[in-house]
Amino acid sequence: MRPILATSHGLVRGITGPAGIACFRNIPYAAPPTGPLRFAPPQPPAAWDGIRDADAYGPTAPQAPYLPPMDRLLPETLVPGEDFLNLNIWTPDTTGRLPVLVWIHGGAFSNGSGSLTGYDGTAFARDGVVLVTLNYRLGAEGFLHLGPDDTVRANLGLLDQIAALEWVRDNIASFGGDPGRVTVAGQSAGAMSIGALMAMPAAKGLFHRAALQSGAAHHTLSPASAALVASRLAAVLEVPPTRPDLAAVPAERLLAAQSQLRGAIFANPDPALWGEAALNLMPFEPVVDHDTLPRAPMEAITEGGAAGVDVLVGWTSDEFRLFTVPSGLSGLVTEDLVERTATAYGLSPGRGVAAYRAAFPGASPGELFTRIATDWFYRLPALRLAEAQARHGARAFVYEFAWPSPAFGGALGACHALDVPFVFDNLADPAFAPLLGGTPPRALADMMHTAWVSFATTGDPGWPAYRDPDPAVRRFAAVPSTVAAGHEPRGGLRNLWHGLR
Repeated sequence: MRPILATSHGLVRGITGPAGIACFRNIPYAAPPTGPLRFAPPQPPAAWDGIRDADAYGPTAPQAPYLPPMDRLLPETLVPGEDFLNLNIWTPDTTGRLPVLVWIHGGAFSNGSGSLTGYDGTAFARDGVVLVTLNYRLGAEGFLHLGPDDTVRANLGLLDQIAALEWVRDNIASFGGDPGRVTVAGQSAGAMSIGALMAMPAAKGLFHRAALQSGAAHHTLSPASAALVASRLAAVLEVPPTRPDLAAVPAERLLAAQSQLRGAIFANPDPALWGEAALNLMPFEPVVDHDTLPRAPMEAITEGGAAGVDVLVGWTSDEFRLFTVPSGLSGLVTEDLVERTATAYGLSPGRGVAAYRAAFPGASPGELFTRIATDWFYRLPALRLAEAQARHGARAFVYEFAWPSPAFGGALGACHALDVPFVFDNLADPAFAPLLGGTPPRALADMMHTAWVSFATTGDPGWPAYRDPDPAVRRFAAVPSTVAAGHEPRGGLRNLWHGLR
């Protein structure tokens, strides 16, 4: 018997899987963002008559494939169609009042979807958590901003996420979820999105806990930098940099131009051309537009903008190896590039790189580059977020994922995105095989997944909170994993950084 449930817009019919877990896919939470709704804030979906089948994944947001070699390492699901502002739900008990975890996917704000088989929520539902995944607008359609004089609301991708969370608030009780116990969780751009949501007035009260993997509240663009990106996009498309002209460009042509921009920013990350995007290496990302996102997220959070939201936040030990090892960049990095990059990130010239050399004796320039970039992109923003929340009365729990993948002869280490299949208890999914590179430890997945379930259920993942004078960091590595005390497990390097202390 297939389950039929009511939503605020109509009836949906899901499927029942192993252990009685019900799954509902492709439920619209907003109207298709096409025609006059393209480059406009999300609007409610139209109601439907009868029963809508929710047994298969729906369309995904328009996106160009990952650039090589990421296209061979990171899983993708591309389903064409206009009605892509949809979500998917797994629940063990449609009559219950269970904790809810809403997953926001990563993909550098230009790729990804909530429809990856690796995000299957069966394991969470099996363990008593209602799991929701969603799609949101990406690239220019989600994050285009023409600068300080742009009168159209920015951060449409974030507004989509808020619309999905509002749908969860209004409808999740029908699926056995408790709208008063919602955890948002995400990885990479998904985690960075959560950092922004924590600072957005429109998102206040829509979630109560946040789990951020490999991303925090540090990476955004100013309106001026967003305008630089928009002008370069318009130049590639050979159209004026106006909303009407860009909205008239067909999606396929817009995606091709976005791919050109991604290649250009990697080839020449000059701040004069790209603003802050030159450091973040993402042409499209949240914009501090003083409206939807009134202040830089970390600034707002530091001053108590997300007080009371408990956080689980962390990084992988070798995040940046995903971007330097498969591409061969690691072997091309020079001492000069290490020094210039470190200075651009805010390390003291000369002294900063020397300290990293002392902490990692014998490291090649490529390895020093990845250590410094990992800290700037992921580790230090995570620590800042944890400390800010702890100061304002929330519980903060910090972790480091340190299991090294055997892929690429072990050179990937504990790279970016490697922790995702462990959190979802989905090690057998073939899409993760290129990163996992063999037979990953089952016991480690049990521990990580259990921690995320516990955090969503009770607000406590199972180790001490991160607080002065003895902050704790849970290290997930070879079993058994450990809990280490101290701000800095890497030899005091944090104090070298300007603005990230």
